[in-house]
Amino acid sequence: MKLGIVGLPNVGKSTLFNSLTKAGAESANYPFCTIDPNIGIVTVPDERLNKLDEMYHSKKIVPAVIEFVDIAGLVKGASKGEGLGNQFLSNIREVDAIVHVVRCFENSNIVHVDGSVNPLRDIETINFELIFSDIELLDRRISKSIRGAKNDKALAQEVEFLQKVKAHLEDGKLAKTFEVDDEDMQAVLDSCNLLTTKPVIFAANVDEDHLEDDGASNPYVADVREYAKEMDAEVFVICAQIEQEIAELDDDEKKEFLEDLGLKESGLEKLIRASYSLLGLISYLTAGEPEVRAWTIKKGTKAPQAAGKIHSDFERGFIKAEVVAYKDLMDCGSMLAAKEKGLVRQEGKEYVVQDGDVILFRFNV
Repeated sequence: MKLGIVGLPNVGKSTLFNSLTKAGAESANYPFCTIDPNIGIVTVPDERLNKLDEMYHSKKIVPAVIEFVDIAGLVKGASKGEGLGNQFLSNIREVDAIVHVVRCFENSNIVHVDGSVNPLRDIETINFELIFSDIELLDRRISKSIRGAKNDKALAQEVEFLQKVKAHLEDGKLAKTFEVDDEDMQAVLDSCNLLTTKPVIFAANVDEDHLEDDGASNPYVADVREYAKEMDAEVFVICAQIEQEIAELDDDEKKEFLEDLGLKESGLEKLIRASYSLLGLISYLTAGEPEVRAWTIKKGTKAPQAAGKIHSDFERGFIKAEVVAYKDLMDCGSMLAAKEKGLVRQEGKEYVVQDGDVILFRFNV
């Protein structure tokens, strides 16, 4: 999974990126300090892997990973070359979802590029820059296709469709709100990789005082949640400053620190939960002496395609999957005990893999 982090300068974007990835992106109280896009790989915390490791005494644990891409803070006019934003928008065209960091705290010592805190205005600013960038991309694609469209009916249809999408964007609307009722045209839209079709997770960055109640008493967070509901987006509340402090601690200290703050999970865990939910992702597990491992798949994936995540040969030569639910395996204490109780099932090609399934694939090529 790949997530792109966007936001205005000085909203806590690079501080959040640093704390999530410990990558040490430059973070300072002035715009455009993040010149190059920063990329960080983060492992997905999963307690189930540790428990399986205890059971199998594995040589290694391989968790799922998320890649974060942090680009320069965007400002009004970024898509037209203002600031440093536009040249980096291309860096987030390949991401699965966009994490939009929104400032929901007052602090006179940290300047806001627009002079005041207003998360909905900030969201609108970023949206317009993403829209303008998408229009530019569509312009290039339309002008490239229009030449061949005179003698190609399908291409002419595509050009007409893309012109409608462009008009929708020019009205200030996101491409994800453009209704498509034709599968072929949906495929054309998907192939454009528009920024405004991507799922969005809003990271509402609050001060420490509003962290314990998950932003319930923060009017800015209420505005963001209301907007996100309309846009079918996810929201999670975070204090980037606290996350930075947590990032320096080991696991035991981290747990204690979160408890002292009255928190059950870190911002990273909140973000992972939100992104898995938004993208419809789950993890199945494989376990043995060589390694225990988490594999990320889409909800609804059938056994052969899930096997293909490990290796294409597994999918090609799929015979069956031996499946046990993680909870059942833990309750039994061993795979042998789970088998004796009849909890290990033999599943075929139509089986839809569930979150937490512990699977052994049988295949032959």
